[in-house]
Amino acid sequence: MSKNLFDLTGKVAVITGGGGVLGGSMAVSLAEAGVKIVILDLHKDAAESRAKEITDQGGEAIGLAGNVLDQDNLELVKEDILSKWGTIDILINAAGGNMPGATITPEQTIFDLSIDAFRKVSDLNLNGSVIPSLVFGKVMANQGTGVIINISSMSVAQAITRVAGYSASKAAIENFTRWMAVEMAHKYGEGIRVNAIAPGFFIGEQNRALLTNPDGSYTERGNTVIRKTPMGRFGVAEELNGAIQYLCSGASKFVTGIVIPIDGGFSAFSGV
Repeated sequence: MSKNLFDLTGKVAVITGGGGVLGGSMAVSLAEAGVKIVILDLHKDAAESRAKEITDQGGEAIGLAGNVLDQDNLELVKEDILSKWGTIDILINAAGGNMPGATITPEQTIFDLSIDAFRKVSDLNLNGSVIPSLVFGKVMANQGTGVIINISSMSVAQAITRVAGYSASKAAIENFTRWMAVEMAHKYGEGIRVNAIAPGFFIGEQNRALLTNPDGSYTERGNTVIRKTPMGRFGVAEELNGAIQYLCSGASKFVTGIVIPIDGGFSAFSGV
């Protein structure tokens, strides 16, 4: 096996939502592997802060403000990146999330769902990956090489209570991942690959209150997740990065259209 199989030195990666916990960890990991990083975040200060963290550690990174739902804005961002580094080799669509109105509380039923919130969550999680894939994927199509990685969820394969809008949009992400993988391979060649990862339960700012109490103990929902996870714990952000580096590198050159669970066994266990 070639020692360079996982080599990513000199590649240019755009990471949407890179100011967040998971996207930020992916960015730091790829930077350590020699990738030039573009942190794209709705909040410019978060993007610049993460980029500074990387450059302070000796990596190459820039932080840019960008709205994943605004195609015109992303076209301008794309030109900025190309003018600086001349290429875009990797796109990680890490931007996404949930909101209270699209989540059913224990006291509510599906009929209390806010359609407006459902629409916004669907827009962010689905279109917020589709639009960057179209904008930055066009660069990859023109050069005949590139990698796109989307973020799915454990809520796709099984019904996870309460998160109706998030679940539906992540299910759509898996379909889009497969569709885009086929489209790019058929029309632009084997050098462009589109895959996804499906994280298990990782504690971040958006779900912390759902899974943990103020004293750090687990909520009832948190304990339910732990019982369903054979490894008996929540994931740590850095535990996504091995799969990310694999999917970005030549080690996975014949891999496209797949979704890799990274979940401590959650998806394998029936709970019985």
